[in-house]
Amino acid sequence: MADVEKEVAQQSLQERTATSKDGTSSEELEFDYTEEEEAIVRRKIDWHTVPLVTLLYMLCFLDRINIGNARIQGLARDLDMVEGVKFNWALSIFYIIYLLVEVPSNILLKAIGARFYLPLLVCGFGLVSLCTAFVKDFAGLMVARAFLGIFEGGAMPGMAFFLSCFYKRNELLFRIGIYVSAASIAGAFGGLLAAALSQIPSWGAAGAEIHTWRNIFFFEGLITVIIGLLAPIWMPTDPSTAYFLNERERKIAAERLLREHRSDPARKVTWADVKAAVFCIHNYTCALAFFLINITVQGLSVFLPTILNDLGWTNTQAQLYSVPPYVCACVVAIAVAWLSDKSGQRGVWLGSFACLAVVGFAILRWVENTNVRYMAVFFVTIGAFPGGPGFLSWAMNNSAGPSVRAVTSAYVVTLGTIGGIVATWTYIFYDGPKYHTGHTINLVGQIVTACCALFGVLYCARENRVRAAGKRDHRLEGLTEEEAEELGSRHPRFRYWT
Repeated sequence: MADVEKEVAQQSLQERTATSKDGTSSEELEFDYTEEEEAIVRRKIDWHTVPLVTLLYMLCFLDRINIGNARIQGLARDLDMVEGVKFNWALSIFYIIYLLVEVPSNILLKAIGARFYLPLLVCGFGLVSLCTAFVKDFAGLMVARAFLGIFEGGAMPGMAFFLSCFYKRNELLFRIGIYVSAASIAGAFGGLLAAALSQIPSWGAAGAEIHTWRNIFFFEGLITVIIGLLAPIWMPTDPSTAYFLNERERKIAAERLLREHRSDPARKVTWADVKAAVFCIHNYTCALAFFLINITVQGLSVFLPTILNDLGWTNTQAQLYSVPPYVCACVVAIAVAWLSDKSGQRGVWLGSFACLAVVGFAILRWVENTNVRYMAVFFVTIGAFPGGPGFLSWAMNNSAGPSVRAVTSAYVVTLGTIGGIVATWTYIFYDGPKYHTGHTINLVGQIVTACCALFGVLYCARENRVRAAGKRDHRLEGLTEEEAEELGSRHPRFRYWT
């Protein structure tokens, strides 16, 4: 597979050389560089993109899930949401708005540029989180959660697309794995932060006092806004204009992606790109798995403090006991991403860890012992959290060209986000404290996730064999070289990652 990709890259370079008519010298067109130079460029890109995106997504997820921490610190009592399904509706409205803005947001991102658009989103959801500290009733909370969805909807697919503009396919999952692991970092940090912030004495003006759960929203939102305002100072726009690279390094950063993806990174999104993403069978496989992963990840993110609280622990103990499972999930998610990139495999890793989550939910569903159930929480977080970045990266790996990847990342996350809506109804007040229904839904979901991973491996492997046998070469008949390049992932020489 590696030899085929090298051959394609060389052929693409030769085609660009042969068809150039602008007087550019052959030496300039045959721009070359060493592996050592590429490694230096990649390390510089790493330091200027991955830590920042990880921090921004951690803040994004923190502002999303802090409602779960606030719930057991008095929010449900103060806003009359202790019984019934009002809390579930407050969660659902966020995801409904969230999924509607994902694709349009990524198209705007492609047009405006990440350097200012992504920090704008960060400032937006930080400000909304801060304002949530002042809501007085359920209606106000619903409005705040809806606005939070508007700003957060473009964050995850936008950050994934942003990274895909800097990295090759075999480099992408490790980086996306690091930044998406910020979700588990936010879960761990959120529990610690909520335990501390809720202890701050009441303060503020008469009629607008800030206390307990209101402190959580106010200070976490304030921190987010400040970091969002500072983010453009560090964030680059694209490889060809990166401020931290010299002129030759910018050429290397842009050329290495052009050779692999065989597409102009500056090309605008067209309807053809949208159709290429929407009608890809593999994208549906990844989207279904991402949907099921989201039921688990998003559900645990907001309900884990409540689940632990119902095991018999106090509010503060439940906040603190939620930290270790998230820490373990973070470490494992990054390790799986690294191993997956190194092995060149996606489905095997994703399917294997989904099976671990299956074991965890089976224990939660049928075992009564509190300590054993807490152990199962580790199995669930470790098994499920690597799946989000894994399936998203798998879809993007198998989408050729940055314009198609921009749509793919948003499209897969959009369909996956529907899982977030389902997640808000998996754990309801009437099902506590054992939550048999919620655990059963997640158990079945993780079984199907493992099946999706298996199907993805078999489908991609079969398609690669068919193309290697020349049975897709008819797609090139009657096409010019430019039209053939527009085939993207349907090109007979394109090979899927399995």
